[in-house]
Amino acid sequence: MDQKKIIIENGNIIEKIKNKEGIISENYITKNWYDWIDYWSVDFDYESKPEVIKFKTNDGKIEEEWTGNFVFENEWQSFRDNKNNYIELMSAKREILSDKTKIAVKVVDIFGNDTVKVLEVKL
Repeated sequence: MDQKKIIIENGNIIEKIKNKEGIISENYITKNWYDWIDYWSVDFDYESKPEVIKFKTNDGKIEEEWTGNFVFENEWQSFRDNKNNYIELMSAKREILSDKTKIAVKVVDIFGNDTVKVLEVKL
């Protein structure tokens, strides 16, 4: 029976297989930078939905307060699934109606780590 191990070396995920004769072969699971991406999505108008929390004051009234952040609204996405390992690297086109907006991009890697980057776009 072949022995298999997965390692990460020089930024690549490699499956190492040792056969009965002791010969080790390598199968590169990641070959490109985008092989690390499991899912990514875009919010084309990030500042359109302020994050608001509700709280009860000492006198029992319900008040709302803006946290200073915005809610990420997933307007487009691409993700891998078990049947298809392909991931789209270009989003759908979206008309931007103002001369300045903020676009947020969320990326989730194959380990489940997620990152959001907000970019200001001036047209």
